Amino acid sequence: MRTACFVDGYNLYYGMLRGTPYKWLDLPALLSHVLHVQNPSSVLCHTHYFTAPVKPDLATRGVVSQHSQHTYLRALAARDVTVTLGRHRLQRSRAPVFIAGEKPSRAQQTDIWQLEEKETDVSIAISMYRAATFNCAPESEAKIEQLVLVSADTDMTPALAAIRSDYPDLRIGVILPHAEHVNRGTPGSLANYSNWIRRNIRREELASFQLPPRVGTKKKPADKPAYW
Repeated sequence: MRTACFVDGYNLYYGMLRGTPYKWLDLPALLSHVLHVQNPSSVLCHTHYFTAPVKPDLATRGVVSQHSQHTYLRALAARDVTVTLGRHRLQRSRAPVFIAGEKPSRAQQTDIWQLEEKETDVSIAISMYRAATFNCAPESEAKIEQLVLVSADTDMTPALAAIRSDYPDLRIGVILPHAEHVNRGTPGSLANYSNWIRRNIRREELASFQLPPRVGTKKKPADKPAYW
């Protein structure tokens, strides 16, 4: 079953990789493994990865964090992963003051900097729908039979609903990027429009599918960062 995967990098990092030694993840290899466990006939044909560039001024390690992300994206590209970049928006805003034991109140607010990742959800939704559309064109060859979303973001529900309605023959899978110790319920809105859901990724799976310390690229090799 020819499969294309669409990965929300922000969801993946904060849901499964942050605080672990497994950030140098061989994403296509891990996804191929998960797909095979789900259905041995599945074959990963395309991997699409969506994220936004690190803002050094706000990152834990500043420019080092930015360089580490850039190196990883080059390594993914060398593994035939299509990388799509969105952006971060930083703007002044206001939010309720936290007071222990009290509910948030609009009457007590403070100034904050609000950092938002922009364009990622839209890019994933458009890319999945375009994949379904092009796949069903009469001239299409080697048709994709399954689309898989790697995200727990329920904002993707309208995209899955549209694909399910317009292209009912396409299978839809969802991989929730949650570590095995995370016991969260399955987002019902995603479950409603998918054929299957993988709820967790085990730690040993992350450990088994890491990139080599040096990944060859068309230019300078991508070496695993010391801070990674």
